[in-house]
Formats: sequence, structure tokens, C-alpha cells
Amino acid sequence: MIVNTELEQKGNLFPSKIIDYKKDVDTLYFYTDNDVILQLRVVRDSVLRFRYTTTGTFEKDFSYAITQYASTGYNRLEIQEKKNHYEITTSKLICHINKRDLKVNIYDAADQVLLNSDELGFHWEESYQYGGSVVKMSKTIHDRESYFGLGDKPDHLNLKGKRFQNWVTDSYAYGKDTDPIYKAIPFYTGLHHNKAYGIFFDNTFRTYFDFGSERRNVTSFWAQGG
Repeated sequence: MIVNTELEQKGNLFPSKIIDYKKDVDTLYFYTDNDVILQLRVVRDSVLRFRYTTTGTFEKDFSYAITQYASTGYNRLEIQEKKNHYEITTSKLICHINKRDLKVNIYDAADQVLLNSDELGFHWEESYQYGGSVVKMSKTIHDRESYFGLGDKPDHLNLKGKRFQNWVTDSYAYGKDTDPIYKAIPFYTGLHHNKAYGIFFDNTFRTYFDFGSERRNVTSFWAQGG
């Protein structure tokens, strides 16, 4: 057994304050003073893509899940620096990036109703067993919010209060509550106050989704790498 005695158990790590940002056409970069970078691309007025790195540099941007033929473009893109956050506005959405900790809030541009908000937001933990980092995201559950998606899951239609694993598995003769099974579709929708949004977790590692199972007011998803 090889043991690296220089490794230190650090637990969860979080982005620190934003020290700079830049805009490159449809993509925004937010830099923190502990080398975390958030890359936010406005794919369409109603679609935002978030990428995070904890090392100060991004690897090559490639995904089997994103087709090159997907429609892109937007009618409006504005960014304003406020006292405590950056505000990105399209014709459909308003996105706030907190200067202190990189947390994200997303609003409906039509009536400023909060659609989705970070709880702890993006954070990570170094993996001493496999190397790399376990990447995590946690978000606040809104009053009367319901969750749907993840493809074929032999469970209730509303996923609230449940935890699931996404890992393609040949589960012969599976029954109710069997998890995981043979499909891994890391997309879900949240519905509250007659508003809906969707989150696609584009990650090829073994992933997990918790819809208020561990903490009743928090939904979270994480992966063993990526």
C-alpha cells in the first residue's frame, strides 16, 4: 500500500471572493482568489451553461451530450456590477453571481420571481482514494417545490424526498425502488409557484441526486470526479 503522508484531510472546499471578471462575446469568466473560475456561457436567452474549475485552468471543452447542431443565440445580454453581486440579464433570465462566494441566483426576467438559488452552491472535496476531486452542488428547495426527471426510475413521479444514483447498471428483474438501473439521464426539472426550470448535470462520473432526502430544505447533486 502506498500512502502519501503529505496529503491533508481538508473536507469540503469552497470558492472565495471574486477578484476579477471578463466577457468574451457570449461567455463570462469570474475569477476568485483561491483559483476557482466560473465560466458562464449564455447559450440562449433561456439557457445558461455553468462550468467550474478549481485549478485556475479549464481542460478542453468537450461533451458527448451536447450536439454541435443545437440552436444558440440570444436577443439580449447585459452585465452590471452591483455592490454585492454581478447581474447578467437576458430577455428571459436574470442571473446574480455573488461576489463573496460565487453563489448563483436565477430569476424570471418577466416578473423577477426567483427560480433557483444556491444553498452552499458549488464546492468540492479532494478524493484521496481515486485522485482528483468530488464535485458538489447544493441548492435551496422552495416552498411546495416538486422534482421530476432522471429518466427511468422505478419510483414515484415526484422525486422529492428521495435520493438516486446515476450509474448504468444491468439490474435484472428490478422492482420498485431499485436504484440504479440501466439508464443514467442526469436531467431534472423543478416546479414551484407555476414556474419551472431544468438542470442538466453534464458529468460522466458516477453521479448522485438528493431531492431533500438528507436535508428537507436542500437539494443537491454531486459526482466522483469531473
